[in-house]
Amino acid sequence: MNAKSNPESRLNQYIASCGVCSRREADRMIESGRVNVNGIPAVRGMRVKGTDEVTVDGRPLRGSLNKVVVAFYKPVGVTCTERDRHADRTLNEAFSFPVRLTYAGRLDRDSEGLLLMTNDGDLIDKMMRGANGHEKEYIVRVRSRISDAAIEHFRRGVRLRELGVTTRPCRVERLGDFTFRIVLTQGLNRQIRRMCRAEGNEVVKLKRVRVLNIELGAMKPGEQRIIRGEELEELCRMVSNP
Repeated sequence: MNAKSNPESRLNQYIASCGVCSRREADRMIESGRVNVNGIPAVRGMRVKGTDEVTVDGRPLRGSLNKVVVAFYKPVGVTCTERDRHADRTLNEAFSFPVRLTYAGRLDRDSEGLLLMTNDGDLIDKMMRGANGHEKEYIVRVRSRISDAAIEHFRRGVRLRELGVTTRPCRVERLGDFTFRIVLTQGLNRQIRRMCRAEGNEVVKLKRVRVLNIELGAMKPGEQRIIRGEELEELCRMVSNP
């Protein structure tokens, strides 16, 4: 463990600060027995000191003093996971960076577009909190003509019976008979696909073009760029003040 880190902190917070995952996911890793502290299985809620050795799946963690955020254009067919023997192509195979980074808000295998990669655990934790209402913008193409009634339903909120929830009201703009732009402030599993299915339609292409102030712009599938300067400062401000 990095001696320059906080002399004592909660274990899930330390794991998140190393860029491994969010605090919530760290708790799940601890509960599943994947985390050891000084060779002893960890338990939720425990605290660690600067001299403790923390390992995940047998690998020691090293805190990073230099936080980085990278915008990555995830191509279709890439699964947001490190290891999955059923995946044709994993994120680890599609994305590389000198420092270990993880995603803040996943995209499903059949979707493409902007994925934010970072080793800032606090940033991941704040972005993953649905209550913070961070905006994510998508361009969607569906199989059948999207009706005006469906667009209005999306704006007001759609009941997703399989999840037992109604989606939050959102901004929607028609771009054509089969395409529309939608801005969400929540991150339900496969939300847009479920919303379209509830209206009797099917998504054939889904691209995320913006997360908060970070835009995909003219990037092409597989490309990446480091977020710096005013753009990074604005992202941190927006995440800290939802």
